[in-house]
Amino acid sequence: MEKPYEIFDHTADVGIIVRGKTLEEMFEKAAYAMFDIMVYADRIEPVGKYRVNIESDNLEDLLVDWLSELLYVFSTELFVMSKFQVNMEEKNGGYSLRGVCWGEPYSREKHGVKTEIKAVTYHELKIDQKKGYLRVLFDI
Repeated sequence: MEKPYEIFDHTADVGIIVRGKTLEEMFEKAAYAMFDIMVYADRIEPVGKYRVNIESDNLEDLLVDWLSELLYVFSTELFVMSKFQVNMEEKNGGYSLRGVCWGEPYSREKHGVKTEIKAVTYHELKIDQKKGYLRVLFDI
C-alpha cells in the first residue's frame, strides 16, 4: 500500500508532507502519518473510538492542536489510531474541528515500535489550501 504522506528528514526532527483536496483530508492524513511514524499504523484495528473537539484562531494552531491532542491521548492512554474523520468550519474569525478517531489499545507485539514523537512543532509548518498540501515537523 502506498503511504498517504511523504517523509522529509530534518535535524533532530522528522517531517511529513500530505496532499489532499480538502483541509479535512489533509488533517486526516497528517494524523495517520504521525501514528505511522510511531507504530505500524496498518496493523491498528478500528475497534474503539475517540472524539476531538477543538477551536483555534488560525489553521496552523488548529493543526498543531489536533495532532498534539492525538499525541497526548497516545502518551497518556496508550491508544493508537489509524482511521480519522474530520469536519472543520470557520467560526467567529477562527476555526473549529470535530474529529472522530478509530483505533485500539496499543500492543507492542501487534503495533511495534518505530520512532518516538515528543511534540508537534511550528517549525517550517505550512498549510497551502490552493496547492492542496501541508507540511509539519515532529520533534523526535
